Amino acid sequence: MKPIPHPPCHALLARAGQLVLLPLLILFTSQPTAIAADESATLALLVHTIRQSDQDTVRASLMKGMLLGLEGRRNVQAPDEWSVLAKELSLSENASIRESANRLSQIFGDAAATERALATLRDSNAPESERQAALDSLVTQRYEGLADELEGLLEIDALRLDAIRAYAIIAKQDAPKILLDRYPNATPEAQRATIETLATRKAYAKELVRGIKHESVPREHVPAYIARSLRDILGKEFTDVYGEIPELNKNTSETIAKYKRLITDDVLAGADAGRGRVVFQKTCGACHLMYGTGGKVGPDLTGSNRANLDYFLLNSVDPSGDVPEGYRTQLIQTVDGRVLTGVLAEEDNQRVVLKTVDQPRVVIAKEDIEARKVSDKSMMPEGQLDQLSRKDLFDLVKYMQTKSQVEAAQ
Repeated sequence: MKPIPHPPCHALLARAGQLVLLPLLILFTSQPTAIAADESATLALLVHTIRQSDQDTVRASLMKGMLLGLEGRRNVQAPDEWSVLAKELSLSENASIRESANRLSQIFGDAAATERALATLRDSNAPESERQAALDSLVTQRYEGLADELEGLLEIDALRLDAIRAYAIIAKQDAPKILLDRYPNATPEAQRATIETLATRKAYAKELVRGIKHESVPREHVPAYIARSLRDILGKEFTDVYGEIPELNKNTSETIAKYKRLITDDVLAGADAGRGRVVFQKTCGACHLMYGTGGKVGPDLTGSNRANLDYFLLNSVDPSGDVPEGYRTQLIQTVDGRVLTGVLAEEDNQRVVLKTVDQPRVVIAKEDIEARKVSDKSMMPEGQLDQLSRKDLFDLVKYMQTKSQVEAAQ
């Protein structure tokens, strides 16, 4: 029997369509040692394969894999065939392909690609998604001129949060004043992003402390995990204004016993799980998933032992008592003075990816890290139950004991 001839590689990829992304992602992102040893050859192979394909789905998938593999990188040596391919892709009728090609060109240090992204960002008629992608690419590439663009972007609803967070990466001397002047009239989401941003640099943090001192930023707006970070950055300069950060009651068992005396079966029988869902969204939902909604900083609570009152109280009263390795707080200081706090999402030879309360992925190139510390402390605030009213506490526990999602109270 004659052997079945193998079709050319690009023909296989064309028929595979978007399914080709999975093996390439495994190759490009799961073997950092091999890629680091011969990254240029791998990039050259990918670029050559894109040139050989005549199907947009295949090209888009391959470039998506490249962007994921190079996430957070800049000034990477461009493969030999890239300049020719980039010109061809820039003429594509597919907007996604043009955008991906331009982002890759920026990673490869193409100044013209950076100018195109800047033009898109400034274009008020461009789709919001394209302006957001342009801003993200310029931030990733540390485009210095971006600092002067950010203040105007604060007036645009779709770009406001990204612009606030960009100040953490693109330093600007008057960024604290710009953000704090807008703070009183900002949405809760923008206020949280502002506090997060001002806690990332020592110079910014000093201005945030002044804002707390003069009560333009309410003390209670600063979450415990940010307060701990500010204490690490500024020490007594922060605590003299903020006050000491409450530590967990030393006698954990007594605290748990106190809540168990309060949370009886009779009390829970009259509690409202729908209201409890609203309390959860306000107090826990920024970090934890429950029934598919919420943040991803902490563990998904849907399948946890949350219905057990002892388990719920132990983890709420003493969140740092037994922190799993994957959820320990990481404190990273970059060479340009940023301070980032989060939990580790990914790490390879080139980058560290953190999950923070406000951002599911913060990518830091390892060449940009000056210092790094892993804390035994959980990012979950201590004493959180103490801040709840009795009704909110009872409703929250009732919600935590549900076996399926309930309608949120109006």
